[in-house]
Amino acid sequence: MEFRPKDRIYQDAEPIALIYRSMGTHAAEEVVSRALGELALTMSGIAQQLHGRNMLDIARQLRRLERMSVQLGLVSLGTVSKDAQACLDGDDLTAFSAVWARLVRVAEASLATEKGALDQHL
Repeated sequence: MEFRPKDRIYQDAEPIALIYRSMGTHAAEEVVSRALGELALTMSGIAQQLHGRNMLDIARQLRRLERMSVQLGLVSLGTVSKDAQACLDGDDLTAFSAVWARLVRVAEASLATEKGALDQHL
């Protein structure tokens, strides 16, 4: 039997809706797309650092990921980012490994869901 964890993804549509209302469709599409790209790059950068066992600056990158997630209404992603920070702050690398795996799953699901929501605005 294979264990396949499933995470419930929570999002708040209001932050992106506010961006669209305040900037208009064209400008908002650019801003949101750029922000989602930065978020994906941040996740990728963290993954590369972890793969290279370079823990320097990971906590700061996780805080950045959390802030960006909250700004885009990616509630679950922000919450799990904060959980990963707590594991690092407590020097619990075993817990961090588990939370990191969850963070990757949540990021993939959040970005896929958000990309779909952005496509609906187009």
